[in-house]
Amino acid sequence: MAQRSGREGRGLILAGVDGSPTSVRAGAYAAGLARRQHADFLVVYVATRAALAAMAPEAAQLAEEAVEQSIAELRESVEAWTGWAEIPVRFLAVRGDPYTEICRIAGEERADAVVVGASTHAGHRWVGSLAVRLVKTGRWPVTVVP
Repeated sequence: MAQRSGREGRGLILAGVDGSPTSVRAGAYAAGLARRQHADFLVVYVATRAALAAMAPEAAQLAEEAVEQSIAELRESVEAWTGWAEIPVRFLAVRGDPYTEICRIAGEERADAVVVGASTHAGHRWVGSLAVRLVKTGRWPVTVVP
């Protein structure tokens, strides 16, 4: 088995969060899991760009400012709720499609497990949520927190 750079055989738990109640619970669950398993903990936030923001430069600027504000608030929250677990956390914010980016990062970081919150959108029962798509990928154990 290849050594993970900088981790010397430690595992890695990746939590995908977006600020929703289910993702916050997923992050807290993942923090506890990382603590119990003496694993590294990585929290990933994927900001998506609204299609309407591309229509006007003013709207794009407002959307970007909102994304930056969301990232800052989420980073603060993550640091606050990982403090109770007494574990170090890395927070990574990227832009793009959540499924694509979480798969890419989990692969690059050699994640041992991915934890995400269950979707609360009714349409995902038919179309498929991020969690369902990650489970179907089958590259990591995926825990879906309600």
